[in-house]
Amino acid sequence: MRRRLAEGLAVLLSVASLGAGAASGPSSLEAAKVTQPLVNQTSGHKRKTNSPKSKAYQVGTASWYGDYFQGKTTASGEPFDMRDFTAAHPSLPLGSFVKVTNLRNGKAVVVRVNDRGPVVDGRIIDVSYNAARALGFKERGVQKVRLDLYRPTDMALLQPVAKLN
Repeated sequence: MRRRLAEGLAVLLSVASLGAGAASGPSSLEAAKVTQPLVNQTSGHKRKTNSPKSKAYQVGTASWYGDYFQGKTTASGEPFDMRDFTAAHPSLPLGSFVKVTNLRNGKAVVVRVNDRGPVVDGRIIDVSYNAARALGFKERGVQKVRLDLYRPTDMALLQPVAKLN
């Protein structure tokens, strides 16, 4: 139970930080990914950063799943909860985090891969009901998305809370 609470909190914090970053412009992490010429203060010479350009892991069609699968066991062994920010992917390791960006409206969420799928040919990921709602394609059912691997920097939030005795 505590682990589930910690994972939920981690996802909530990730989503909140994505929303805050979108409202205030690019975050320092996003700014570091952009290759810009930097001016050396002493010599005035321009130099480029060595940051590689961000490359999408995958681009394709996403769908969502919800009520019909609610409570059923996922590939990871945990029960499916359509209110969690989770997803089914055919090959990413279970427990991986993926940033899913709706290419139609620019909305993005971070989901945790806890299931296998999608079972429909031509789709690259199935997201939970809540993730689809946040991405703005619940009504459409399917949407073209971009997937980026997401590595949380603070893995402590994902670890079980130690018992205090």
